[in-house]
Amino acid sequence: MSVHDSRPHSDRRISPIFLALLAVLGASGGALWTGWGNPRIGVFLFVVAGWLVSLCLHEYAHARAALHSGDISIGTKGYLTLNPLKYTHPVYSFIMPLVFIILGGIALPGGAVFIERGRIHGKWKHSLISAAGPAINALCALLLLGLLTPVSAPTGPTLTGPEYFYSAVGYLALLQLMAAILNLLPVPGLDGYGIIEPWLSYNNRRAFANLAPYGMIIVFLLLWNTTINNWFFNDIIFNIMRWFGQAWGYSNEGNYLFHFFNLNLGSVFGH
Repeated sequence: MSVHDSRPHSDRRISPIFLALLAVLGASGGALWTGWGNPRIGVFLFVVAGWLVSLCLHEYAHARAALHSGDISIGTKGYLTLNPLKYTHPVYSFIMPLVFIILGGIALPGGAVFIERGRIHGKWKHSLISAAGPAINALCALLLLGLLTPVSAPTGPTLTGPEYFYSAVGYLALLQLMAAILNLLPVPGLDGYGIIEPWLSYNNRRAFANLAPYGMIIVFLLLWNTTINNWFFNDIIFNIMRWFGQAWGYSNEGNYLFHFFNLNLGSVFGH
């Protein structure tokens, strides 16, 4: 087989880093379910690994949509390997979102896939590429919330192994739901703006381009406002999660367990 023939396969081979994240996710989930080890550490590892896996899938969705829309350079950039180190801004797209959920409980994936937009023709294709990432977060949220729908509330003051596991699932589900909703806001730098950007005039696109690097920070700061925070969590997030049985209660418990360290920085969640 020629080098040219084997290249597509190497460009799509799943990264060992992504497989390692899946292994941590599975091992921490198993430890929580069986009651092995410190449950706070287990919840932290489960949520962090699950969050990083979802970030990889988020960026993969952007890349896959771009590939099928006409940007054939995507594969050679390594975006289809699910390797976070291949993305163009690993700090902006992985480290900052991870810091946000650890310190403040805010879930915001950032754009990291460099797409050669000139290869793609049609406004709808550009919009669908931007929508592909949040769609993954929404799907992850639905799958996780689906696991919690038939689950009963905790039966005592002390949680059992499965209840610790459900708490981790609940908090990770909340982060996925939050990421899907926040990332769909029409704020420059977020995917919501990317969806509508192709339909804006050239002058408007140029004017908003300067705000793109600060989109995540703007949303993060807005959610520190008590009024906005209460409206977002109590009126939107809560009303969605209460459709899924005990999901809200377990997400609260998971939030408490996840922030086992006391940095006196507070959490936007339930601010």
